[in-house]
Amino acid sequence: MVERIRDAELKRTIARRILENLLDWFELDESREQYIRECSDWMFFAAKEEGDYAGFLCLKETGRQTVELAVMGVLREYHRNGLGSALFHEAKNAAAEEGYSFMQVKTVKMGVYEDYDVTNRFYLSLGFSEFEVIEELWGKENPCQIYVMSIK
Repeated sequence: MVERIRDAELKRTIARRILENLLDWFELDESREQYIRECSDWMFFAAKEEGDYAGFLCLKETGRQTVELAVMGVLREYHRNGLGSALFHEAKNAAAEEGYSFMQVKTVKMGVYEDYDVTNRFYLSLGFSEFEVIEELWGKENPCQIYVMSIK
């Protein structure tokens, strides 16, 4: 069950719980804490399983017509159970209802890290298309892949 969360403190609590359980992807304390801080200002969607929050997704506005899937996390035990897709579809619908036309997401380019290859395949399965790779954003060792989609 996916719900939109509007309470800033609850957003931070959910984000902290999920991200601190996904250190393979969110191992850098500084960036993890930044996500937790900033998520309180973003569109926030959370999914419950067995009475507790098991995943979340945040959208932030990057332009008048565009939102970015800024951060997303699903506890490992719920991977490949449709929770991430459910979060995405709820967020996409909400963004379209609010008048946005495009969504983007950034991740590490396919072929660099096996864990991120899974993430890349997930975004592609949702309908994102490759847009651009920017090596300078996160460094040559972590080339940034940008995916985009129309949400109209």
